[in-house]
Amino acid sequence: MDFTLNDEQRQIYEYGGQLAQSFDNTYWLEHARQHTFPREMFQQIANDGFLGMMVPEEYGGTGLGMTEMMLFMEGTANYGIPLLMMVVGPCMSLSHLSKHGTEFHKKELLPAACKGDIQFCFAITEPGAGSNSIKTKTMAKRNGNRFSLSGEKTFITGADVSDYCLVVARTTPHDQVSRRTDGFTLFAVDLKKKGVDKQRVKISIPLPEEQWTLFFDEVDLGPEDVVGHIDEGFNILFDTLNPERIILSGLCCGLGRFALNKAVEYANERVVFGQPIGAHQGVQHPMAKAHTNIEMASLMGRRAAWEFDTGQPAGASANMAKYAAAEAGIEAVDAALQAHGGAGFTEDTGVYEMYPLMRLLRTAPVNRELCLSFIGEKVMGLPKSY
Repeated sequence: MDFTLNDEQRQIYEYGGQLAQSFDNTYWLEHARQHTFPREMFQQIANDGFLGMMVPEEYGGTGLGMTEMMLFMEGTANYGIPLLMMVVGPCMSLSHLSKHGTEFHKKELLPAACKGDIQFCFAITEPGAGSNSIKTKTMAKRNGNRFSLSGEKTFITGADVSDYCLVVARTTPHDQVSRRTDGFTLFAVDLKKKGVDKQRVKISIPLPEEQWTLFFDEVDLGPEDVVGHIDEGFNILFDTLNPERIILSGLCCGLGRFALNKAVEYANERVVFGQPIGAHQGVQHPMAKAHTNIEMASLMGRRAAWEFDTGQPAGASANMAKYAAAEAGIEAVDAALQAHGGAGFTEDTGVYEMYPLMRLLRTAPVNRELCLSFIGEKVMGLPKSY
């Protein structure tokens, strides 16, 4: 495994600095505080060719891999620009449509999505089926070669700014399948269809992307809306979960670095008792420890991305990367807050507002307990706990 970035990967990683010249952390914070989607910034990202990184060139993308996607996320977060819609759209939706979608998806929707003309969100979580996706109740009942979709999905990022949603539903009830992972089908649902409604979930975190509950009431779907094979959607779902963990590990590491960089600058400038506060070990050591953990988590994320791109089992590394990065990110923001003292809690510094997002990513979209249970069982050989 070679950790050296090639020229293209280096340019992708450093793109965050270029983007920040026009759309910096202040721009992101303004939209986060107002809960307004940063459309101009996303259109710039689309114009620069980054929405379709994991989509083949023949469908309007650039045909790159998980490594490049993670480098993009980490690189933009390095400048205080964490982009959750890049997770649910380009990573979790577009890449799977390019592999499993119909000709309509590939030739019509993907090129438009890569250009930023349309957006995708992803829906799996339900009020009664959070981490336990097997208990999904949203049903797509068959009627010949068509389906009637009914159910409810919640905590759907960016549903208000999306045109389509990749929806995980059951096409066979769980009590009628031989294996509990059978009976799932993925659909690309046009959110303008009759029978689709939404309601905002009020999240007390400054974020430009809002959360929504989606309601489906006998939404008519056809074979052109099916992603992959009927009743075999759980296989695609597994392909979705590891990339989600990997790309979010990059976001956590980048945002942790951004917080620490702000703290280093402040600790060098702030003079108390005749010397910069950064000279005191009580300030310096927590920051150095957090920096070390950020860099270790970043390496695990790159290993997970490399395994994914080379076709190797990436579950262990992906879960370790997500766990380590979320913990390191929280530690980094906490150290940055402590270094800033009271100033860290003012809107002028913008430090505290990083903490709620980092704390969220310890819990969602997969909590640390499930990551640790996976590691305990699948990696270490301990008894199954869930």
